Amino acid sequence: MADLKLLILSVSAGAGHVRAAQALEAAAKFAQPALAATHIDLLTLAPREFRKLYGEQYIKLVEKLPQLWALLYAQSDRPSRDTLIGKLRRAAEKLNTRKLHDEMTRLAPDAVVCTHFLPAELLSRARAQGKKIPPLWVQVTDFDVHALWVQPNVDGYCVASEEVAFRLADRGIAREKIHVTGIPVMPQFAAPLERVTCAGELGVDPARFTVLMMAGGAGIGALDQLAQRLLAVPGDTQFIALAGRNAELLKRLQSLARRHPGKLFPLGFTTTVERVMTAADLVITKPGGLSVSECLAKRRPMLLVSPIPGQEERNADYLLESGAALKAHDAATLEFKLRLLLADRGRLARMSAAAQGIARPDAARDVVRLLSAP
Repeated sequence: MADLKLLILSVSAGAGHVRAAQALEAAAKFAQPALAATHIDLLTLAPREFRKLYGEQYIKLVEKLPQLWALLYAQSDRPSRDTLIGKLRRAAEKLNTRKLHDEMTRLAPDAVVCTHFLPAELLSRARAQGKKIPPLWVQVTDFDVHALWVQPNVDGYCVASEEVAFRLADRGIAREKIHVTGIPVMPQFAAPLERVTCAGELGVDPARFTVLMMAGGAGIGALDQLAQRLLAVPGDTQFIALAGRNAELLKRLQSLARRHPGKLFPLGFTTTVERVMTAADLVITKPGGLSVSECLAKRRPMLLVSPIPGQEERNADYLLESGAALKAHDAATLEFKLRLLLADRGRLARMSAAAQGIARPDAARDVVRLLSAP
C-alpha cells in the first residue's frame, strides 16, 4: 500500500515536458516511502481546439518560424496583456479546467509537481482564489528560467543548475523554495552498461569510433543529408542515425546505409536510447533540456545543432561554457568540428569529463525524495 500519492502534470508541447514527467513517475516506484504516482498530460483534459492551438501550433511555430518564436519568447519574458503571448495566456485562463479539478478531487494527491508552466499557473491561480490545493511543486525542464515558470503560489521549485537557482531567486522566489536537482531523466540512464553488449545489440563494432546522430531539420538540414555529408569524412568512423517515428526519413537513411555498408546504422523509434548512447563516443543533437540531460547522464560529449531560439539557445550556452559541447550553426561547421574532434581525442576526453562534472543522473530520484519528505 502506497504511503503517499503524487500527481505529475505535464503538457505535450514538445516531448521534453512529458519525458521529465515519465522519469518522475518511474522514480516514484522505487521511492521510500512508497509513492503512488499518476501522470496526466494536461492537454488530454483540454478541449480539442485548445489542444490543437497549444500543442500542434507550438511545434509548427518553432520549426517553421523560429525567429518569430524568438520574438515571442523574449516578449513573454516581460509579461504584458497586450502581446500575443499575453492573449494566449488569457485564453488559457478561460480554459475549462473542471476536468483537472475533477481529477484532483478523484485522485486526492498529497503533492503535485508540474513539468510545464501551464498547470503550475492554473493551480497557482486556483490557490489564490481560495481553492484547496495540495503542496505544489514545479520542475523546470531547461537550463534556463523564463517568466512563465514564475508563479506566486508555488511551494517549491526544482531546477537544473545553481545559475538557474540564482536567476529564479532574482525574480523574487524565496531561495529556500528553490532546489538544485537537475532535470529528471529515466532511471536507466544512471545504470552502468557495457559498451560491448550495447554495440552488439545494434550491430556496430565497439572498437570503432561511433557517432550518434539525433538531430536535423530546421536550419541545418535533414538527418539523411547530414549523414551523407559526414560519411565522406576520412577515417574509420561509424554512425548511428535515429529517425524516431519518421518512417520516410528511416527509409532514406536505410537507402543511404546500403551504399555505405558497415558505416551507417539507421534506427527508428527506440525506448532504449541509453543503450544506444552507451555504444557511442559522441552525440550530435539538438539542445533540448531532456536530450542533453540524458547525454550528460551518460557522460557523452555533444555537438549541438539547430537550437530553438530561447530555451535551447540557453541550454547550448550552458553546455558550451561548461566545456561539455561544441556547437555547429550549419552543415559545414558540423563537418569541420567533427573533423576537429576526430583529430583531437584528448579534447573529446575533456568534454566527456566536463559532462560528467555537471551531470545529475539521479535527478528524478532526488526530486521524488523532496516531494515525499515530511
